[in-house]
Amino acid sequence: MRFDVFSPYSVIAALLIYLALAISGTLMGIRGLKLPSGASILYIALGATIFILGAHISGKIPTEKHDRPGNLGETLLLLLVTAGILLQLLNLYLLGGIPLLSGHLKARAVTKIWLLSYIIFLPSVNMLLAVYPRRRYYIPLILGAALFALTGYRTTVVVILLSGIITIYYSARPSSRQIALLLSALAIVAIAVGYIAVKSIEWQTWTLNPLELLLYRAGYTLMVFDRLLDHQGATGGELLYYTLTGYLHSTDPRAIVGEAVLGYRHSTTSLIFGPPLLDFGLPAMVIQMFLLGLILGSMHRIQIALNGIFTGIYSVILAHTIIWVETGPTDLVVWLFYMVAVISIIYVLWRCYPETGSCS
Repeated sequence: MRFDVFSPYSVIAALLIYLALAISGTLMGIRGLKLPSGASILYIALGATIFILGAHISGKIPTEKHDRPGNLGETLLLLLVTAGILLQLLNLYLLGGIPLLSGHLKARAVTKIWLLSYIIFLPSVNMLLAVYPRRRYYIPLILGAALFALTGYRTTVVVILLSGIITIYYSARPSSRQIALLLSALAIVAIAVGYIAVKSIEWQTWTLNPLELLLYRAGYTLMVFDRLLDHQGATGGELLYYTLTGYLHSTDPRAIVGEAVLGYRHSTTSLIFGPPLLDFGLPAMVIQMFLLGLILGSMHRIQIALNGIFTGIYSVILAHTIIWVETGPTDLVVWLFYMVAVISIIYVLWRCYPETGSCS
């Protein structure tokens, strides 16, 4: 049995890597970065421990292999993937340019068409790769990632490619060397897209090279989290409200983080632990991390047993949670994917593991 690279605990591995990057940037003295306080380390350790606890408790869910539920048809999944790609093409056409090369266009790139395109494309392409693991279906994955990269948001393209790699890992079972090459290519793409997007913002001037920029972003986010600890409960649920309704009000929840912590309205990341602390304090962080671990752990066990569309769903929420390590859980679309995961867990427990031992 091979080591499971993409178990729920990969979120903790991603957190440790991110902290190492942040501290490296600080020790290099990039743009005045400062080391985190002892309190920050304690909060991060507590949050990680609670996440591990939730993932461990999910092991109580029965996962004996019974008859699998039916999967979505290949034609239907192809149609959905194509629809997602066409919607993103339409979004770029209506924007009138390439947001990756313009800060002004990037500020307008996340439209309702973008949201619909992303919601359709991401789960569909992963389900397609999970149920029908054929190499020709790598083409729509790469094409979709390229189109979303043109919007200028690094996290979007990383999620698309990372979720695809996770799905391929479970469905096609590539070698460790192949996975290492794919992850290395993903890192290069992420750094390149992030650097190009930042250099294209007309009202900002950056002199850092791509690697320094990566280290600075990590160190800056850790600094924001450190300062955030003095403002626990300051937003009183405002972050959660605008996370759920931001697309209706054109309000960026991360700008609220910047306003509350830094004193000015600027889209600011604060680690996966930041938003619940800023909204409701320590109890909210504990609840969030436990639920994330529990849901990811449950979906991991279910997809190992039943494969198919469940692998696609797991890949999507795991990739997003790894990205949340930096950005924090302030994305409505990701919570929608988590709702799909919860519904899937309930379905499996209700229909797939009754006392009769059948799944219909």
